[in-house]
Amino acid sequence: MATSSVKPLLVGVEFYAGADDLLFRSPTFLFHHNVGASTTFPHAGASPLNTINREHHRRSIPRLALQPVFRRNLMPRSRLPIRSFSEVFYGSILPKRGKNNGLVAAESFQTAADWKGNFGYGGESTRKPIGEQVVNALQLGHRNQASSLLSEFDAAIHMINAEDIVSILEYCAKTPDPLFVMETWRVLQEKKITLTRHYCLLIVRALFNGGHIEELAVLEKNLLAVHEILREQCKYYNLNIISLRKFVRSFTTLNDFESAYKTLQYMVSVALKEGTYLRRTMLGKIICPNLDIPIPSATVTSILDSDLSQDRDFTTNISDDCDEMITNTNKDLQCIPLNLDASTLENPKKGPIKKVLRWSFNDVIRACGQWRNAELAGKLIVQMQNLGLEPSPWTYDCFVRAVIPGRRICDTVELLKIMEEKEVKLYDPTLLILSISCSKALNLDLAESLLNQITRCSYPHAYNVFLAACDKVEQPERAIPMLAKMRDLNIKPDIRTYALLFSLFGNVNAPYEKGNLMSQAVVTQRVDAIQADMLENGVQHNPASMFYLLNALGSEGMVQEMLQQLYWAEKHLSALNCLDVHVYNAVLQWLVEAKETYKAVEIFKNLKLCGLQPNAATYNIMIDCCSNGRCLKSACALVSLMIRDGFPPQTPTYTVLIKVVLKYNAFDEALNLLEQALSEKSKPDVLLFNTILYRASLKGNISVMEHVLKLMHREKIQPDPSTCCYVFDAYADHGFFGTAVEALQVLSIQMISKKNNISETTRNKYEELILSEEPDAEMKIMQKFTRSVNLAAGLLNLRWCALVGASISWDPDQSPWAKRLRDTDYR
Repeated sequence: MATSSVKPLLVGVEFYAGADDLLFRSPTFLFHHNVGASTTFPHAGASPLNTINREHHRRSIPRLALQPVFRRNLMPRSRLPIRSFSEVFYGSILPKRGKNNGLVAAESFQTAADWKGNFGYGGESTRKPIGEQVVNALQLGHRNQASSLLSEFDAAIHMINAEDIVSILEYCAKTPDPLFVMETWRVLQEKKITLTRHYCLLIVRALFNGGHIEELAVLEKNLLAVHEILREQCKYYNLNIISLRKFVRSFTTLNDFESAYKTLQYMVSVALKEGTYLRRTMLGKIICPNLDIPIPSATVTSILDSDLSQDRDFTTNISDDCDEMITNTNKDLQCIPLNLDASTLENPKKGPIKKVLRWSFNDVIRACGQWRNAELAGKLIVQMQNLGLEPSPWTYDCFVRAVIPGRRICDTVELLKIMEEKEVKLYDPTLLILSISCSKALNLDLAESLLNQITRCSYPHAYNVFLAACDKVEQPERAIPMLAKMRDLNIKPDIRTYALLFSLFGNVNAPYEKGNLMSQAVVTQRVDAIQADMLENGVQHNPASMFYLLNALGSEGMVQEMLQQLYWAEKHLSALNCLDVHVYNAVLQWLVEAKETYKAVEIFKNLKLCGLQPNAATYNIMIDCCSNGRCLKSACALVSLMIRDGFPPQTPTYTVLIKVVLKYNAFDEALNLLEQALSEKSKPDVLLFNTILYRASLKGNISVMEHVLKLMHREKIQPDPSTCCYVFDAYADHGFFGTAVEALQVLSIQMISKKNNISETTRNKYEELILSEEPDAEMKIMQKFTRSVNLAAGLLNLRWCALVGASISWDPDQSPWAKRLRDTDYR
């Protein structure tokens, strides 16, 4: 860009942009320049300051411009570092107390026409400076107009200079107006205007006078600065309740849990002192009426310097009983033993203090939730009650966030009772947290009641947790009212919602009955409706939703429809990465169940062609597929590939290998594989043993069956209902009915209790159900399936044994059949 020639015309006036006034001295230079060209103004002993571009000269600017000469050498504006406010508090740029800070240099030029007094040829401007317009708008209470002027100052008609910025900041400091100074600071940062030391000092003065000094360090996320501010303030002032409240909020915002807690306790001690009062202004603002006299106070500093681990209140052992923790009857929960009378807060004049204290307690209790410190949250609730601070709904919301996650359902129920007794109206976020806790505990009645009380919600997470609980207890009908509730609240379902809908409504008869034409037609209709709703809401499939969809179709026996969905997803959704190895595993599993061996091999090849790496589950499924075609060589080849890919054989691998071997009735090889699996320290499961028990029972090989049962007892593997069925059938098919009943009784007791240590009280309860003659006795036993399948099946087996005349013995080790198994060597 060309630079116009600059000619000195006369020796003029020198000015300084200070905090309070303009000082004029001489000499300086006035330059004549060509209007419309870019002109650079040199500075004696320094680099050029600013460049006036062509756009700025489109206005009618006089041919005289005034260049200031400063006491300090200044860098070009482009080279001035943008300093953060944290540097102002403890860096080298912080002016020392009592020293003259000097005069701050202006960063932009002022034309002669912009001044009320004329220098040279300009004439008086008819437009007020932008700074004066902003200040006038603030004085008249037109804050929106002031904000609009401030945000548009970069336009050509609203050029702003250093004097305008100083006038705005000075007005905010004198008023004080901390909110508008924060807005000004934000605009300066957005426009990339350098924050000079004078600007920083005026901003700090405005925030300090307005009681918002801590916000500087909080916005900078500088915890060290907050501590430094607190220490400096303690040196010169006696902190009041309002200041301490702001420090508590700052510490919790910056996750300094320890300092927040200690400052809160000091705040309580200050509040309980005689003569400590707050009052409300005409506008309802709570202020401290005490004179702001510099009186040093070192107490807070000593508190923050103390070791939290030595604070006996912080480390007090709390009872694990949640009921006592929540209520105020636990004697272990005591607040700090202050040598002050808490009854002083009963004074009506202490009302504003109690309100401010409640705010600070809420902040720290909410921080307890972030730090998962339910113990301290319970202590603070009790301390509030001891101080006469009635917890507000917001307090309970903070307390719920700190206590409920990870706790038992009894805690949630107890807390709800307390809030109901106190007639506390719960916020929607509190209801959401409580409902999630109830849904995870499968207490669907209470969870549904809480969700029905919600009036506004933006996210479907709590409803998704409820749907997952309905899926787990196999009660899809309970999900329908929640879906209607979501629609009433205009809550948009996400992909997790649709995935759960596929799992809930994607099958009719499964898993207890095989699908038929009628049930498959219903499933097709439901799947089409769910996918149409997904399309309407613009939700695309992901691996989880595809897994649930294909798994639902496979469980209903709809193999062809399952494959069609998979092929369609491979063709249209490959770019969305909605197909992963878990989706293919689900398809392979149902193809193996349907004995579609060739289709399974085809899908396995497609999986590898898509660039997906098979995992251990994939290889196990394909080895299981070999059992359908009695392909032992293929199974061994797959084991080799599995080991080559870094998946050593585990218990599921040995299970499917044994299944393949048993297709040839090779019991010796199957027992060798079983012994090898047990010797490799892999965790055996009941399915590993049941695989051999099933084939031995089918072939009538009682010696092999009893040997496997002996190994199960040695490895402390708890039997399941399938184990009982295989053993009973094997004995009954050979006419050993007494042995069959005795074995069934022993295995059923082992199902109920793994360690055979059922208490006397529990035995009496179980015997009442087993020997009951009431017509609904078996229905009561069936209800225990939701708690434990093994428990319900074991009780039904024992009831059947009692019906055929067998006496119930709760010590299975004393059974003759069990003793014979232990003493016999079957190999």
